[in-house]
Amino acid sequence: MNIEIKKSIKPINYFDAINILEKRLEDLHANINKELIWTLEHDEIFTAGTSYKENEILDTSINLIKTNRGGKITCHAPGQLICYFVIDLRKKKDIRKFISCIEKTIIETLKHYQIETFSDKDNIGIWHKKKNSVNKVAAIGVRVKKWIAYHGFAININNNIDQYKKIIPCGIKDKGVTNLISIIDKDYSNLDSLLIEKFISNLKI
Repeated sequence: MNIEIKKSIKPINYFDAINILEKRLEDLHANINKELIWTLEHDEIFTAGTSYKENEILDTSINLIKTNRGGKITCHAPGQLICYFVIDLRKKKDIRKFISCIEKTIIETLKHYQIETFSDKDNIGIWHKKKNSVNKVAAIGVRVKKWIAYHGFAININNNIDQYKKIIPCGIKDKGVTNLISIIDKDYSNLDSLLIEKFISNLKI
């Protein structure tokens, strides 16, 4: 597979990142550039997918950015690992299989840290259960254009999860949000490398 891997250390402006993804999509469609997997962080920003509703904003003082990705409202902030991608589906044309690939990648990566998580066919994302509480630990938002998938997914590592009280995260009222540090306090500095390795491996299947 001919995939460019990018890892950004400093926070990347959200709009700059989306512009890069959309430019790469057009180049990939024209067969003049590679697929892309890009890990990064954003400074705090609330983004809304195409299916969000106004009543999912609980704090009207937030600056909400409307996007063309799927899904509802989420928050990006330091301490959250974002994995953006531009992946060519023109040969396989199977969006459900691609989403399953993302879910499997996150679940396998977190299992490496002794964290058991699961997907939910009714509520997209990756979830962790502790006693009777089910909380989202990773969000997924994908858009497909010209059979090329882009946008990405985000894993909460040590971000401030109080920010999610300002919204109904992903439109789901009866479940919460957590991060890896709250589940098991350990070193996650290698998570991005492991995630990329698993992602590429699962894309080949």
